[in-house]
Amino acid sequence: MSRALVLNATYEPLGVVAERRALILVLNVRATMVEESGTVLHFSGGEIALPSVIKLNRFVRVPYRHAVPLSRRALFARDGGRCVYCAAPATSIDHVIPRSRGGGHNWENVVSACHRCNHTKADRPLKDLGWRLHSSPRAPVGAAWRVLGTGRTDARWVPYLEPFGVAAATA
Repeated sequence: MSRALVLNATYEPLGVVAERRALILVLNVRATMVEESGTVLHFSGGEIALPSVIKLNRFVRVPYRHAVPLSRRALFARDGGRCVYCAAPATSIDHVIPRSRGGGHNWENVVSACHRCNHTKADRPLKDLGWRLHSSPRAPVGAAWRVLGTGRTDARWVPYLEPFGVAAATA
């Protein structure tokens, strides 16, 4: 089943729901369809296009913003799908300070890496290899990053996610 991006009344990304749930929100006039998915639902009275992006008609205040969960997909999106050491396509994750040497599994210590760099680095610190990071890894911030944890990002969502810093998620 396909999914639809849910935007707040201010066009801030809130999350992802099933297309049918999005259609129910539109039919109950709780949301407006912004983009169609291209899938048409046929029923006895006619047909209707399922939404790909919907915007809520009323502003929803999100009282507590959870931190973005650390996942492989979100990590690759943060690093642009490239190895932070050599800029080759990333295939694995690497701990800057190896876990065997006390490094944690958190946003500030995990980066995307290609197989060659990850294998070469092994459990050694960057200083021993003479390597350095061009920028310090940080946890991503912003509402749109929560969309990454829901799976594959639809290309029609890009214009609504780019203003919130998630252009890399679709690459």
